[in-house]
Amino acid sequence: MATQIFTLVGVLIGALTSYFATAVAERAKFRREMATRWDERKLDTYIAYVTCIKEIQRAAMDAGRAREQEADASGALAAMEESENRRSILFETFILLSDAKAATAAHAVNQRTWELLRMARVPSSGMTELRPIPLVEALNGLHEAARADLTISSSIRIR
Repeated sequence: MATQIFTLVGVLIGALTSYFATAVAERAKFRREMATRWDERKLDTYIAYVTCIKEIQRAAMDAGRAREQEADASGALAAMEESENRRSILFETFILLSDAKAATAAHAVNQRTWELLRMARVPSSGMTELRPIPLVEALNGLHEAARADLTISSSIRIR
């Protein structure tokens, strides 16, 4: 009888050990899958946000160029405002998904973007007034912070 109890206890211990090992492995797998899913979502958000910033910059420069050529800048300004509206919405998602360093870099990009928008909205502003705004430098800082947040290593330094 005692050997049957020892056998039964051994089987029970083996079953519990197997259950806990499987549960731990499944939990780790789930965490990896969730991290991957959020990283994909982060990457998509970062790309959409930076693309929107570039569209704003391109439209502002088009408006400045049109003014210097004494052409109508209203189409470029409308495109700029549309991109600004999308940027505003994308920024909220960006902040929700990013780490503190990337969020700080995005705030700096917003400041430079608002300077560009403010200057582009002035009817007398041409390319000369728009070029000195350091938006590209702020974007470079954002790229670096986003790569760090996504744990993407890069030996390439963009200036």
